[in-house]
Amino acid sequence: METPKSRILALDLGRKRIGLAISDPLGITAQGLPNLERRNKRADLAELGRLIREKEVGLILLGNPLHMSGREGRQSAWVREFAGALGDATGLPVKLWDERLTTVEASRVLRESGIGIEKRAAAVDRLSAVILLQSYLDSL
Repeated sequence: METPKSRILALDLGRKRIGLAISDPLGITAQGLPNLERRNKRADLAELGRLIREKEVGLILLGNPLHMSGREGRQSAWVREFAGALGDATGLPVKLWDERLTTVEASRVLRESGIGIEKRAAAVDRLSAVILLQSYLDSL
């Protein structure tokens, strides 16, 4: 397998915050980054653009919240629209990746770890992004 020349940034898009994870330079592991607290679309895209340049990102992976049946719903359409705006703003490819079970898995892991419920809410977004990215990296 050819070594990627840049990193992959994964986003778990939410209404209040965006969970973030980034691959190592070899594309083997995913590490969580601090969440991005949402303000408005323009500010969010500007902050993501800054992060993308700083971290030398070459591909953006965006969690696609499909229904358990695999069909797209309103949330998925909203994510697809954001993906288009992000691709236009950064000039990078944006790939949608099935995230149906990432939040469930992240919540389970955090519950079992004993983290308090207040801290768990913020941590679940980051861990969801890490799980999303790691599942993509493992599929390669």
